[in-house]
Amino acid sequence: MALARPFARFAYVPTMVLGLNGLAIILVARGHSYAWIGLLFGVAVLLSLLAERVLPYEQAWNRSHADVSKDAAHGVLYELNNLIGLLLLPVITLFNPWCSIWPSSLPIGVQLLLAILVADTCLTIIHYLSHRLSWLWRLHAIHHGVHRLYGFNGLVRHPLHQALDLAAGTLPLVLAGMPLDVAVLLAFAISVQLLVQHSNVDVTLGPLQQLLAVGPVHRLHHVNWAGEGDVNFGLFFTFWDRLLGTWRLYSERAPAEGDIGIQGRPHFPQSYVQQVVLPFRND
Repeated sequence: MALARPFARFAYVPTMVLGLNGLAIILVARGHSYAWIGLLFGVAVLLSLLAERVLPYEQAWNRSHADVSKDAAHGVLYELNNLIGLLLLPVITLFNPWCSIWPSSLPIGVQLLLAILVADTCLTIIHYLSHRLSWLWRLHAIHHGVHRLYGFNGLVRHPLHQALDLAAGTLPLVLAGMPLDVAVLLAFAISVQLLVQHSNVDVTLGPLQQLLAVGPVHRLHHVNWAGEGDVNFGLFFTFWDRLLGTWRLYSERAPAEGDIGIQGRPHFPQSYVQQVVLPFRND
């Protein structure tokens, strides 16, 4: 236990981002079953929950806010939709109008990094537009209708918005001929990143905080303070926010209990079914 708090503060993010993704790359490169990637994601969830207990950023966020069953449903459906997308990938590639330009000769780890860079660009743009276009916001608001931040918040998505993320985030990669192995690794990397990005862990990143879209950077994205939450749209990195002029590292005060959610909607529905139908209601 004496080492648990220093691990959570300094090694949690590297272990999740580099360690688990590195292990996933090794498993896929050696031809192991994709089922091992699913098990590895279970390890990521467990590690996230443990780190939040060991060194929480906000103690109150470790308590249920009448949201556990809803978040679990979102998490299961999120991963099932990812699986469906992966199963459709070989079918989609059959209709690719041109030959693959994917650099398959590169090491698979380099291919994954390339896929992450492209996906991060596309997903950041979709995320930015989801805060600008009313019809997209109605779907994306489900992700912001939370009252605390912890790992599973990252998987809270309206299914239609997730489908849009999958289509826009991976279409350029699919058209370029991204192989299934890389697609599996990319889906895993995104899921792990979402856990880390929303984790209730008081991490210290040092200079890497300028580059990585986790920790205090993403907490500011979820605050319900007037005019202050419309920042930090990146999933993996911060450089697109810097170009968009939407990057912010610090605010005058740190987010705490009561500061997370949508301004003016303190009683946002916390039922999965209600959240699925909410974008289509007129209220």
